Amino acid sequence: MTEEGFKYSILASGSSGNSFYLETPKKKLLIDAGLSGKKITGLLAEIDRKPEDLDAILITHEHSDHIHGVGVLARKYGMDLYANEATWKAMEGTKYLGKVDDAQKHIFEMGKTKTFGDIDIESFGVSHDAAAPQFYRFMKDGKSFVMLTDTGYVSDRMAGVIENADAYLIESNHDIEILRSGAYPWSLKQRILSDLGHLSNEAGAETMIRTLGNRTKRIYLGHLSKENNIKELAHMTMVNQLAQADLPVGHDFQVFDTSPDIATPLVNI
Repeated sequence: MTEEGFKYSILASGSSGNSFYLETPKKKLLIDAGLSGKKITGLLAEIDRKPEDLDAILITHEHSDHIHGVGVLARKYGMDLYANEATWKAMEGTKYLGKVDDAQKHIFEMGKTKTFGDIDIESFGVSHDAAAPQFYRFMKDGKSFVMLTDTGYVSDRMAGVIENADAYLIESNHDIEILRSGAYPWSLKQRILSDLGHLSNEAGAETMIRTLGNRTKRIYLGHLSKENNIKELAHMTMVNQLAQADLPVGHDFQVFDTSPDIATPLVNI
């Protein structure tokens, strides 16, 4: 009997670095590598996996908390790299990418679906202050996982692409009041709060209310800011807003936390 669906682990999620691991019987993929090669190797070891087994790294955008270890891993292990053209241009010449063999570089256009072995991956654009940021929906055997962080807002178009997935990694970057009263310079606060910034706890919860469906079983809270959020507060905001919208949180589906430095358990979708 062939194995249905796929397995995944959120290796790290937070403003200090992001990486997501996914495997099918045919492919082992990393989405972003925003920590050092050494750290990513350690996180993979937590779920009993090795970087030399990776087939490819898909890149969402060129910010360092998403590409920090890409160049090192690509040179050491030789896996393929995928990003859209504008992201490739933005990464060229950065210290994080460095020199990578052209044969390893591939284009994954925004708004397209690509097949990697036995899994289909759809890319979609988001609203963030990078060259051409895109996130992904992973689909196999009627099961799907949506990754959505690093966006200032969620348009109706994006909401349509991501609706009714089996599981989500959704951004809960900041609590608006903690951010406003915190030590960040005003210009940085404005950037985070803008349409090209990050989703707040409330905005992440609103997005889930708009998009989750009867297939949805797991919601992971991602990209939490160290300075402008508290894990318990992000969790409580999501649960409370879902409950207020009469959605069966804790019954039909569960909310999970992620960590900037501990991998979530490898689970089946």
